[in-house]
Amino acid sequence: MDIASFSPALVSAGTVALAEIGDKTQLLALVLAARFRKPVPIVAGILVATLLNHALAGWLGTLVAHWLTPQVLRWVVAGSFLAIALWSLKPDTLDEDTPVSAHGALMATVVAFFLAEIGDKTQVATVLLAANYSPLWQVVAGTTIGMLLANVPVVILGARFAHRLPLRAARTAAALLFLALAAWVAWHGVR
Repeated sequence: MDIASFSPALVSAGTVALAEIGDKTQLLALVLAARFRKPVPIVAGILVATLLNHALAGWLGTLVAHWLTPQVLRWVVAGSFLAIALWSLKPDTLDEDTPVSAHGALMATVVAFFLAEIGDKTQVATVLLAANYSPLWQVVAGTTIGMLLANVPVVILGARFAHRLPLRAARTAAALLFLALAAWVAWHGVR
């Protein structure tokens, strides 16, 4: 069974969930949970911000897929997945100047998560997944579910267990997944 036989939602969810572990937005979820101590609005904010951000990223991915020839797209996607594999090995740090509004946990989370996701590896992965898979709604749903799978436990458990997460192993697993995706796209091309 090859990767093409899995649904775009499953591939997208697994890819983003692994890539998100140890990412700056996961650290942001931890900071927001510690600051506001209100998991429900924080999780809702992550959901809204991710849906908006990844829908835009996915739309861009489908546009890119239409602009480029299949052969060029194949190597752009494969090279990009390879770059994300290498990027996944580098630990993220949370910028101290991450914007956090005092207008409530929900709005602070939506704004902070949306901004933190711009140019992030999970956003780039969403662009690439949308360029490679259809329908778009499955890619966006999958990347959003992956983001929630990685961040909801952090929000719920908070700072208490954060230091026990095997972040290095998670980054290595994410890098291997992106490397496998790069190899698969290079070998089979873009659908």
